[in-house]
Amino acid sequence: MPKSKRDKKVSLTKTTKKGLESKQNLIEEVRKCVDIYQNLFIFSVANMRNNKLKDVRTAWKHSRFFFGKNKVMMVALGKGRTDEYKDNLHKVSKHLKGEVGVLFTNKTKDEVQEYFRQFKEVDYARAGNPAKMECEAGRGSPGTVHPLHGASAQAVRTPNSPQEG
Repeated sequence: MPKSKRDKKVSLTKTTKKGLESKQNLIEEVRKCVDIYQNLFIFSVANMRNNKLKDVRTAWKHSRFFFGKNKVMMVALGKGRTDEYKDNLHKVSKHLKGEVGVLFTNKTKDEVQEYFRQFKEVDYARAGNPAKMECEAGRGSPGTVHPLHGASAQAVRTPNSPQEG
């Protein structure tokens, strides 16, 4: 049966794709940073929030962070010995997998490690994180209603059958 001319997919989004030009700009930026900065570090994050990364970027204005688009950064640094931008950069691109970023800086290895060793930000937990402390709902007097009673307890699936009363 022939294809229907009416069966067309129409995109309802008003955003435009970034395309090849933005990828080429990213490659140029990464290669400029290789020339400008002395050191390159790869860092990994777990459950990173954007505003926390912004805080680190403002504290390290003298350096440059790249986060995301690992494949494009691999192309910029070089995937193998034949197409690497500078010597031994293909070894760096092997580590660009998952939630990792690249930090270009003129600071020494000890200064960078010391800063990130001391950097701790307290934030509320996301879904899937293990609880740091236990919360137990004890027995109350007959007139009191516990906050984990009724519909709210059913929403979080906690057993709440009353005992001795």
